[in-house]
Amino acid sequence: MNPCPLIFEPILKPKIWGGRNLARLLGKRLPAEGSFGESWECADLPSGQSVVARGPAKGKTLSSLVHEWGKGLLGCSQPIGGRFPLLVKFLDAADNLSIQVHPPEAPAGHVGKDFRPKHEAWYVLEARDDAAIYRDLRPGLTPAAFADALRAEPRAASELVHRIAVRTGDTFFIPAGMVHAVGAGVVLAEIQTPSDLTYRIYDWQRRRPAEDAGLDAELGLASVRADLDTSSWEKRSHVTSVFTTVTRLVSCPSFNMERVRFVGEIEQEIPYSEPVCWVMLEGRGEILYGKGVEAFSAGEVIILPAGLDRPRLRTLAECDWLEVTLPATSDLAEFPRPSSNALQPAPSQGGEPISLNIMSRAAKRGES
Repeated sequence: MNPCPLIFEPILKPKIWGGRNLARLLGKRLPAEGSFGESWECADLPSGQSVVARGPAKGKTLSSLVHEWGKGLLGCSQPIGGRFPLLVKFLDAADNLSIQVHPPEAPAGHVGKDFRPKHEAWYVLEARDDAAIYRDLRPGLTPAAFADALRAEPRAASELVHRIAVRTGDTFFIPAGMVHAVGAGVVLAEIQTPSDLTYRIYDWQRRRPAEDAGLDAELGLASVRADLDTSSWEKRSHVTSVFTTVTRLVSCPSFNMERVRFVGEIEQEIPYSEPVCWVMLEGRGEILYGKGVEAFSAGEVIILPAGLDRPRLRTLAECDWLEVTLPATSDLAEFPRPSSNALQPAPSQGGEPISLNIMSRAAKRGES
């Protein structure tokens, strides 16, 4: 089977802090009852394995395609422990998530050789007026002082972590070792490295089901770092043409995330020789490749394999998506840096739309 665009069946995760907004905002088909906090859209983990929802690869797991397609899927990107190197989720926080941390180094006694620090980026899809996230220790507070304060009074956790008011469209990068929590009233898209290792430090005094009742406070406190400056990873840049606007949101060693706005009713080459993930925020369209066509719409996550045959984008309405790429050497990186003149709109020739190649190359290099 030749590589084709991949859209997976959502993996719905009931959570004590979850709600029902994944259906309202993103069209997820939730069971009639229950609170759902997460929808895993692209996952290659023992705790969640994505299955292709439709198209030529329908019914295949992401894990099987990593092995079957190899570079046809990943290009020059490297798997992590033999697994696909991204985990993509939607989160609905009807209540506060626990204050938590992802360990920056392999914990003592960790079994296996596939540990990687879990870095993640949040893009806020909706936030009520009083919504907030928690990120990083308050200025001047050391991890040791934080640990001492929590051992004396666990409820002090929320006062010792920086609370940040949020609104729709905000973006945050959370490196491994940074204490954090999503606050009540926030729905977000989460891009992360593929790990499900989380230490909960404080859980707001709530009772969890017996199978999920324990905290990992001491392991978490030992993992907290306070010298992590996210400003360089969150530095924004913009590139605009007659058809599209590309905004760099996050650039970290594990992935790059941009927001792309594209006009409707246009067909355009997709200029990649590397895997690309699109998290669709608005609009609908089609991916044309070889002799195939794959439709997509808002609320879906699409993986475009590196080895797609002559892929093209056809927008059927104005589209808005998060575009996630992996930092890997590819043919795209070999093009010369475009000049500022190259970014100016130019007339199309022979009725064909202007190529997106220059736009994408500039965006990848932070040209503005």
